[in-house]
Amino acid sequence: MIRALFVSSRPLSWVNTAFPFAAAYFMVTRTIDLTFILGTLFFLIPYNLAMYGINDVFDYESDLRNPRKGGVEGALLSKRMHRPTLWASLITTVPFVVYLVIVGDPLSWLVLAISLFAVVAYSAPKLRFKERPFLDSLTSSIHFVSPAVFGLVLAGARFTEGTWLILAAFFLWGVASHAFGAVQDIVADREADIDSIATVIGARWTVRFAAACYLLAGVLLLFTGFPGAVASVLALPYLVSVLPYWSLGDADAERANRGWRRFLWFNFVSGFVVTMLLIIFALENPTGGGEAWFTCANDAYCPDPPFWQPLLSR
Repeated sequence: MIRALFVSSRPLSWVNTAFPFAAAYFMVTRTIDLTFILGTLFFLIPYNLAMYGINDVFDYESDLRNPRKGGVEGALLSKRMHRPTLWASLITTVPFVVYLVIVGDPLSWLVLAISLFAVVAYSAPKLRFKERPFLDSLTSSIHFVSPAVFGLVLAGARFTEGTWLILAAFFLWGVASHAFGAVQDIVADREADIDSIATVIGARWTVRFAAACYLLAGVLLLFTGFPGAVASVLALPYLVSVLPYWSLGDADAERANRGWRRFLWFNFVSGFVVTMLLIIFALENPTGGGEAWFTCANDAYCPDPPFWQPLLSR
């Protein structure tokens, strides 16, 4: 059971949700406190178990037809694991959510509620946002951007122009990544009668849409100033990776899996570069003040309050 839950949570993707929260929260507060630790742990494992576990349960029929399921790209949960997976998702999530609500305020509660709703709505019956073309890509991007927004709000950040540009670029990256990832599943999804952005507009146009989003994400980062503008080059590997599939036909859509596997490794390289840029930013802005990407609401160093004190009151 533990092994099944571990695989279902997509370990390779844990960092994609934990890092945005941790980076956003730390760059504002400049401190590692209990909220930083528990928030990072929440978005590292329970959040991913809920997001991907729920998906694996309710996508079981289509996953049976999908040759890439059953490994690092997604678990193929046996039916006897469906109920334990849903219970595990709930049990591991609730304690963290309770704590994050206690230390937050109404605005952070709203962001967290949107994040968790997107996790459930993407796969759960009746809602099934994953079967609503374009909304599927938007919802998937919320899965990764909302932890960063939550970290900023929880830390009491003031949203500057640079902050918005970074979040917009990150959101476009998420939309593009989901759209391109959906291309490889066109055949399996159509056999299971599942709609997606890729099954509706086809492989070639989905690839072109993803390429446009990657390009626009890179362009937005150019306007964030140094060293943020340097991060714009990170859009190039993703863009170059999808271009070979520019005219991909639906019958050959599974060939896009090779590009998707490259995407998984690009994330680690991008994460390393972003980490280095954040270190540079932190060294140049040791107090977190000034007109920059991440600043405290009071333009000063944000001290670590007692863990029970709502952070936005600072």
